[in-house]
Amino acid sequence: MAFDIDEYAAGSRAVRWDDLDFDHFRDNPLPPDTLRTLRYMTDVEYHTICYTRDLLTTPSHTDDDVARFMVTWNREEFWHGEALASVLRMHDIEVGFDELRANRLKFGWRDYLDPATQSTLSRLVGKDFIAVHMSWGAANEYTAVSAYKRMAALETDPVLAELLRRIAQQESKHVAFYVSQARKRLADSRKAQIITRFLLDKVWRPVGSSIMPHEEVVYVFGQLMSGPAGAAEARRLDASISALPGLSGLQIFANSFGRLLAEGAAPVPA
Repeated sequence: MAFDIDEYAAGSRAVRWDDLDFDHFRDNPLPPDTLRTLRYMTDVEYHTICYTRDLLTTPSHTDDDVARFMVTWNREEFWHGEALASVLRMHDIEVGFDELRANRLKFGWRDYLDPATQSTLSRLVGKDFIAVHMSWGAANEYTAVSAYKRMAALETDPVLAELLRRIAQQESKHVAFYVSQARKRLADSRKAQIITRFLLDKVWRPVGSSIMPHEEVVYVFGQLMSGPAGAAEARRLDASISALPGLSGLQIFANSFGRLLAEGAAPVPA
């Protein structure tokens, strides 16, 4: 079934958390490992505006449906960040503008080059860039939904688990858009299939890898994707991305998560 962008945009709302008892965290604080993962997720959600900025230099913003989606998607991701930041704030962890700006400054020259890199890549790829963008977005959103659902399933705190499920439900709509667009555009172009397959296989890394310290990426995905259940989830995600035209057999999730888990299990050098 085709994704209805009109219905999606008209029905878009900020994720709800005002009915959840966040005061509950004062007497039932979350453990440090959970807070560490939440901080990662919060930063990733807040950085959506930077991804949008970079993509405004590419053909994606000239497509009406994609442009409309990006506006709504960006707003929803911002509210995900706000909801998670509110949980952190109950634990005296502040994630505000100053903290986000400090994180951006750490990227230095790379932050200024990212829009130019996207623009150059889009010119080289041409009109098929949107197929790459949609497929890449699908992989990222698959990761996000999986991470939120996995954390909700592992979480013993009922308030946080409910918030995570609500965010995952909204993220699932993002997956639906990206997948529907990627399927259509890949089916129309063998060139798009070849380029997309190459970039996903050789360049793609789990969401957050380009903006968070590598040790945090290793930690978070080590927490969420370890053990038999994590391996099964990676296989499920690979089956989903492999179902797109021209991407059969890709194992980007199993390979990426496997590398991160191996790093996390490796002994620290003396």
